[in-house]
Amino acid sequence: MSEIFDSHCHLEDARFGDDLAAVLERMVSHGVTRCLLAGSDMDTSSRIAALTCEIDTCYGAVGVHPHEARFFQDEDLNQFKEWLTLPRVMAIGEIGLDYYYDHSPRDVQRKVFEKQLHFAFTQGVAAIFHVRDAHGDMLSILKSHMGALPKGVLHCYSGSVESARLYLDMGFYLSFAGPVTFKNARNLAEVAAFCPMDRLLVETDSPYLAPEPMRGKRNEPSFVRFVAQKVAQIKGVPVDDLCRAAWNNTCDLFDIDSGKSESRC
Repeated sequence: MSEIFDSHCHLEDARFGDDLAAVLERMVSHGVTRCLLAGSDMDTSSRIAALTCEIDTCYGAVGVHPHEARFFQDEDLNQFKEWLTLPRVMAIGEIGLDYYYDHSPRDVQRKVFEKQLHFAFTQGVAAIFHVRDAHGDMLSILKSHMGALPKGVLHCYSGSVESARLYLDMGFYLSFAGPVTFKNARNLAEVAAFCPMDRLLVETDSPYLAPEPMRGKRNEPSFVRFVAQKVAQIKGVPVDDLCRAAWNNTCDLFDIDSGKSESRC
């Protein structure tokens, strides 16, 4: 199988605290030679920034998740700007809207999302979008910023084909994670079949949402191969072709191999 890029994971999570080195070794041994860690708040973003300096195979994004939007402060953007000077911190994320849990008030989520969205655009970096049960408001906000949108990806995509079409028309990418492998994931299979090869990514979102046949276990980047295999099966293409396309798309989206990411901290 071709090299795979796990485009979204959380190796800074405490669940990897005891065996991160072994997780990274398994990752590479299964052909997953790069991964991107996505921030959820200032603490996780700080840990991610540090890990990108310590581990050559890890890239990072920094941002405040909608769950934590109530804690966001405008001064956080200054810290984001500083972290973005590091050679392998490539994006803002994960940012967005989550109306399933409502850990932060919806109006606060929307305001914080728009601030980080605008910041990513002004800094010329991509954004990683988290959206759950909020595609209507997400699409409305994105449409209101047309002409001033960063590149972006809908991570762990869970919406409809109709919404996917709208996101793709705006120029965004869709990323598929463990749920696409689940037996009841008919809607996701339709989206994967619909999504063009030059606009898809694969991810684990580890330690969450382990794919079949690892469902129920702690997810880790080495498991992204099962996602790639399933998406290739759905699309009726060789898995090597799928892996190459997802790799190239991930590098293009996050501007990896541009020179910045090749230098060292």
